[in-house]
Amino acid sequence: MSITLLAIESSCDETAASVCRDGHILSNIVASQAIHSRYGGVVPELASRAHIQHIVPVVDQALILSGCDLSALNAVAFTQAPGLIGSLLVGSQFAKSLALSLNIPIIAVHHMQAHVLANLIRGSTDQDELPEFPFLCLTVSGGHTQIVICHSPGNLKVIGETMDDAAGEAFDKSAKMLGLPYPGGPLIDRYAASGNPLRFKFPEPSIPGLNFSFSGLKTAILYFLQEQQGRDPEFIEKNLPDICASIQLRIISILLNKLQKAAEETGIKEICLAGGVAANKGLREAFRETGGNRGWRTFIPKMEYCTDNAAMIAITGYYKFLEQQFSPLTVTVSARASW
Repeated sequence: MSITLLAIESSCDETAASVCRDGHILSNIVASQAIHSRYGGVVPELASRAHIQHIVPVVDQALILSGCDLSALNAVAFTQAPGLIGSLLVGSQFAKSLALSLNIPIIAVHHMQAHVLANLIRGSTDQDELPEFPFLCLTVSGGHTQIVICHSPGNLKVIGETMDDAAGEAFDKSAKMLGLPYPGGPLIDRYAASGNPLRFKFPEPSIPGLNFSFSGLKTAILYFLQEQQGRDPEFIEKNLPDICASIQLRIISILLNKLQKAAEETGIKEICLAGGVAANKGLREAFRETGGNRGWRTFIPKMEYCTDNAAMIAITGYYKFLEQQFSPLTVTVSARASW
């Protein structure tokens, strides 16, 4: 029997829909919300309203592009957690209503599990092959930083995570200190490409085990900028590429040093990258270089599967469908639910 799923992602400020058939992504539509740039960050109430406006046309476009109609669907998958409650509610209620009207099951998906499993989308990485189990995945986003060991699509375990801020947050808040507009992380990546990453030295926290910390780094960057601007008010403007390159180098070194430690402790050489920050060109290059030096087989999803998207929800829903892991209509969304 062919398995065709519609998947919906609405955890933050992207409204996305994807159609998946037998593990193959047929469409992946994303509608972003530009309005948040006015406020320097995502405004939850505005995000919820935008999801309400976008979800019907986005789903409609995903179905048209896939060549499927509603009668072909076997289930509807949606992001259950984590995320903004109002945003999650829009996606979940739409999914429930549609599934109920079609008399098909719903599948609740954890957003971070989906980021990891984006590496299992056929054609999603630069390699033709998929990673073999078990594999490690460094998952880096605006709200989460984790190292996950994946034994199978349904058997994932977090073995390291941030103790405070996420790497994506460190990028965005550093950018805000530099006076860059939101979202600032991609701008740091852009300026870093022409800067000297060895120009300024920022500390790397000494955190035991496989956990991360970025709060101390953010504080160090703040004090550094305050000190330098006290001497020269135009310091940031004069040195922006070098500052960005130096900040990016330290964030990347924190991430990859822990990943190397995880690979050594587990003996696993199948290593994946995932999450919105995996779209950072500096991180992607450093990850590949580290993998080449250490004999890893490395996998990075294409850009469209790194940032929030519904294809990753679809592939996760597909594997859950194979295990008959359906959810009741009473299932609720959660802002911080663990795996």
